[in-house]
Amino acid sequence: MKKIVLIPDSFKGTLSSEEICGIMSEGVRKHFPDCEVVSIPVADGGEGSVQCFLNAVGGERIAETVKNPYFEDTESFYGILEDGETAVIEMASCAGLPLVENRKNPLKTTTYGVGQLILAAARKGCEKIIIGLGGSCTNDGGCGAASALGVKFYDKYGNGFIPVGGTLKDIVKIDMSERAEELEGIEIITMCDIDNPMFGEQGAAYVFGPQKGADPKMVEELDDGLRQLNRIIKEDLGIDLTDTPGGGAAGAMGAGMIAFLGSNLQMGIETVLNTVEFEKVIEGADMVFTGEGKIDTQSLRGKVVIGVARRAKLKNVPVTAIVGGAEEGIDAIYDMGVTAVFTINRLPQDFSVSCGKSRENMRDTVDNILRFMKAMS
Repeated sequence: MKKIVLIPDSFKGTLSSEEICGIMSEGVRKHFPDCEVVSIPVADGGEGSVQCFLNAVGGERIAETVKNPYFEDTESFYGILEDGETAVIEMASCAGLPLVENRKNPLKTTTYGVGQLILAAARKGCEKIIIGLGGSCTNDGGCGAASALGVKFYDKYGNGFIPVGGTLKDIVKIDMSERAEELEGIEIITMCDIDNPMFGEQGAAYVFGPQKGADPKMVEELDDGLRQLNRIIKEDLGIDLTDTPGGGAAGAMGAGMIAFLGSNLQMGIETVLNTVEFEKVIEGADMVFTGEGKIDTQSLRGKVVIGVARRAKLKNVPVTAIVGGAEEGIDAIYDMGVTAVFTINRLPQDFSVSCGKSRENMRDTVDNILRFMKAMS
């Protein structure tokens, strides 16, 4: 083996993608000490996304003081990648659920800080900004972020205000004329791995509101507010987000990114593969190792394993998927570019038991696969 590429997703709650890369790399160097190993820890848009990108391609972490979910000053950050032109922002760094601790209330929380980070990156001269949605405590449809970028919102009395989840219902006019000039010409990509709509039973408030602290009455209020926001966006901006897949991501931040920033919503793995120039990375590779906590029929829709496999197939590079568990009905993955699937759990144990053994199970599985590859080489 001359070259192996590692690009796993995290195993949620057990192993981070960086940890998995470390275990895999250790195994490769043990059995193929002269092999070139390229590690690309995958970011899904949530907490840790900036560091994953920096680890994969290099760059700099930039500290920035912005507003937290309750409009209080907080220390946050974003990343500028090695090319000096691409910024990466994770919404969770200033609007994440852990930041509110015991103050969960999506009627009052804001994405204002996210807008401040976007503006800071733009003022640094970045030509592309990647924004990861995930782990938010908000339900403001991205209005807070838009406000930080100069977008104006007005109520029926003509008063300007910064909408939060509980006041979306008061919006009657949106004015984009004072949106920050620094944003002109910047490509903005939003990492979004869900397809929930902006509102309705499968929308932001009903599906994700409860985990952010919303009771049933609050969920209805939040959903009504998002419906109003959509109406005004349609009237004033000429954009109908009613059925837009991913519009409901991160408290409808997905919808806001489209409406206020003209952003494209893109699967996280596609963003990662484009950013690291994956097709170039795998040139000359003998094997690509990828994986995720559980591979099932949902995975076939284009998450990490399939996203990697499709690209690798175009270059005729074999792909081995190492996963926590695999359901039935996934045989289609082999036509999509996956060569083989291995699960790390050796015994039929409940997850509550096996999760404590994930590290050793991963190490043993990788070791066995590499032993076989070594014997066959």
